[in-house]
Amino acid sequence: MAGRRLLILGGTGEAAALARALAQAGDWEVVTSLAGRTRAPTALPGAVRVGGFGGAGGLAAYLRAERIDRVIDATHPFAATISANAAAACAEAGVPLLRIERPAWMPVPGDRWIDVADAAAAADWLAGALPANSTVLLTLGRQEVAPFRRCPALRFVLRSIEPPAPEDLPPNCLLLSERGPFTLDGEHALIAQHGIRAVVAKNAGGDATAAKLAAAREAAIPVVMIRRPTLPSTPAVPDVAGALDWLGARPEMGSA
Repeated sequence: MAGRRLLILGGTGEAAALARALAQAGDWEVVTSLAGRTRAPTALPGAVRVGGFGGAGGLAAYLRAERIDRVIDATHPFAATISANAAAACAEAGVPLLRIERPAWMPVPGDRWIDVADAAAAADWLAGALPANSTVLLTLGRQEVAPFRRCPALRFVLRSIEPPAPEDLPPNCLLLSERGPFTLDGEHALIAQHGIRAVVAKNAGGDATAAKLAAAREAAIPVVMIRRPTLPSTPAVPDVAGALDWLGARPEMGSA
């Protein structure tokens, strides 16, 4: 298998862990592709390319030109466009595709989840459900913030790795540029410090940002949960170990 080429569609912790594990194993030549939305991405072993491919057709052309043997889609669960492009491109180019699909969060007893389709629906719910001057914690990417401008009576604490465009920020918004993982104690302190009355989150799954859900449960405040988009029907595994099995590469995971 030495010399075979793998393209990882990355930008997540799983993508980084997979690249590190394969660098240790040494039997795949890895290229990790990043969308370029984060200005200071985590350093990765192997080759890294930044930017889009120009849609499914451009990705298919890249796979053929670079003689990619397999593709692993390890993008964020909400990266629906690139996942759709990957499925179409791999079908066109005849390249096997696997998606790492981390399990979604599920509510447990005591949770007060409001299920919504997108950020606009979340903003609509907040505007109708919360009293004026209530403070809401937004744990979203910078591209999902603009709909909350329609809630001028509310206050927002926005936690995002990258700052949104100034014109997208709600009028009364405190910006926290932070990257997980976050601790339960830290989330409790954040809720208490700002008097948070509701949390808005995307159902990303994983452990790095799950503490906010437990903190909201213990504070008896609602979580407005944006459900995942529908992704193409693609072979999938829940974690990096499953991806390594698919590739036939199993280094010691303690160093991955």
